[in-house]
Amino acid sequence: MKQVTKVHYHRVSKTLDVYFDDDTHYTFNCEFLRVHSPSAEVQGHGNEPMKLVLNKQAVAIKKIEPVGHYALRLDFDDGHNSGLFSWAYFNHLQTQHDDLWQKYQQRVAEHNANKDSVPIKFVP
Repeated sequence: MKQVTKVHYHRVSKTLDVYFDDDTHYTFNCEFLRVHSPSAEVQGHGNEPMKLVLNKQAVAIKKIEPVGHYALRLDFDDGHNSGLFSWAYFNHLQTQHDDLWQKYQQRVAEHNANKDSVPIKFVP
């Protein structure tokens, strides 16, 4: 399995470069990382479905904390800091990025469509 060798956070663009030991690297934006956090709060507890996290376009990372030699804890400026981004999880996010992002965008669109189509009751 690929190991993470280095990370570099860009404060202005709010992106995180993750470098792997096979000389590849991937750039993740903070919104993507926040809405795909490995925390139970986002992923759901037990058999619960993954939560839909909204309105994180402007989220940034305040702090990056290494956890052993296998993960990072990302402290987001919206207060979220649970869930460990392991090297395996970063690899998963890299290989599945386009599919995960497309599914997320589809869920947001469905949420917004349902929100906009709430029937209005007229009371005489």
